[in-house]
Amino acid sequence: MRGMSFPSSPLHAVVDEVESHVAEAGWDQPPQLFALVQTEQLLRAEPQLARTMGLLDTGPSALTPIAQEPLGSGPLDEQLASLVFGSEVLGVVLVHEVLVLPPSAEADLDDAPDPAVQAAQHPARREVRMAVGVARGGERACMLRLRGQDQGGQPGLDDRLSGPDLAPALAGALLATLEE
Repeated sequence: MRGMSFPSSPLHAVVDEVESHVAEAGWDQPPQLFALVQTEQLLRAEPQLARTMGLLDTGPSALTPIAQEPLGSGPLDEQLASLVFGSEVLGVVLVHEVLVLPPSAEADLDDAPDPAVQAAQHPARREVRMAVGVARGGERACMLRLRGQDQGGQPGLDDRLSGPDLAPALAGALLATLEE
């Protein structure tokens, strides 16, 4: 793994776990949302489910991701704005794929009739999978996986970057889902 890393915490560990889980299914997936619950509480409340999931009692700070229903169609920001999680949910993780362009390439899109189509076809584009997690109290963690390419443009090794502030707007939108 290349890239920067951040100190380990339960939120960081679960963001890494969720991103790795989603990565097993490959690229070109829709956004996926996971609610984070305290593992210890899940073991007490749902012992049969916990056994089925293979959960172990790992202490009071461990978090377990629970996949949510698929998000609907429409702008992601609008979908997130309509969500509110109850107090039993200690955090959320969203995994979402996007195209990114270097700042120099973004200027090429200013006069384009359909900027989204132009961005998707731009030779400098990079595909990125973002796993962004937040916890009540404001903690943030983010894992970015850049889709790798070898010299011939074929799939290559992916690069991963991590840090708390790699997607601040998305983290802010996720934090808003935890406000009651």
